[in-house]
Parts: sequence; C-alpha cells; structure tokens
Amino acid sequence: MESKNLIIRHAVFEDCRYFAQWEVMPEVTEFFTMDEGLTYEDVVTEFIKCKIDPSKEIFTICLKETDEPIGKLFITNINDKCDSLDITRIYIAPKLNRGKGYGEEALRLFLEYAFINMHRERVTLDYMTKNIIAQQLYQKIGFKREGTMRNSGKKNGKYLDLILMSMLRADYYESIHDR
Repeated sequence: MESKNLIIRHAVFEDCRYFAQWEVMPEVTEFFTMDEGLTYEDVVTEFIKCKIDPSKEIFTICLKETDEPIGKLFITNINDKCDSLDITRIYIAPKLNRGKGYGEEALRLFLEYAFINMHRERVTLDYMTKNIIAQQLYQKIGFKREGTMRNSGKKNGKYLDLILMSMLRADYYESIHDR
C-alpha cells in the first residue's frame, strides 16, 4: 500500500525490534490495552502467533521517502465469510513523526485497501473512552459510533470500557466522495 508520504507493508521479523522499542513508550501505550513492561520476547511471540493465524495480520507503516519504519497496524478478526475485520491497533510511534497527519494518512490508506482490494463490507475499531484524539480522527474519517463495550478491555489487570466504531463499504464510498 502506498500513499503520498507512506508505505504500509506486511511486517517482517526484523520489525519486531521497532515494535518492542515503541510498545514500552508511554505515549504509544497510554491508550492501548497493552500491559506495561512488554518485552522483546512478548512482541516476537505476538508476531509469530499472527504469522500462523489467518485471522490476523501485522503491517509496518514506513515513511515513503526513507523507508524508515514509523508505526504499526495490527488487524484481527479477519472474517472472509462476513467480509469483515477489526483494526486492533494503529499507531505512529516516534514523537518527531506525530502530529504530521501520518496516522490519518495510514488509516485512510488501509481503508482503501480493506474496502477495495480485500472487498470488505465492514471494518471495526475501538478506542479507550479517554482517547479524545482517536475519537475525533475516527469520526472525521467517517466511522460511526456503535456503542460502549463495558469491561471489554483489560490493561495492567484492570478492566476498562471501549467505544466501538464501524465503517461499512457504503460509508467508505460516501466519505471519499465527500472529500
């Protein structure tokens, strides 16, 4: 997948070193259901499990100009029967690459891939109730709020509520028409 500033490619084993560095950064983990203290081994284990599970995929978000990895996109619940998938985690990690619109660009690029190339009917994602930045981005892009999933996430042993949002294929085409 390629856009003006980004390339999104399937993650390779070597990317685990970036993910391990990023997924201990408070600015990355604050709004994800990742426990504190993840290790390189934890990241590698998740990567290997995803490689053998056809319902999951991990992508690396890279700057097009330098091919430098700057983020991660983790997809789960890929369901070919229902033509659906979940965006479980998407982030831009290094602070110097945040606030430049790369997260929005990556999300829009992936949605194009999901609806056009993968022929999905429905894409879902969720976010922690306190993550107002994510809420505003997802609404701007065209996701619709479905509701609050009570105690559906767990972080550091504590349950938390997540807001579920979805986009249907028709919503996607309407959002690109309105741009």
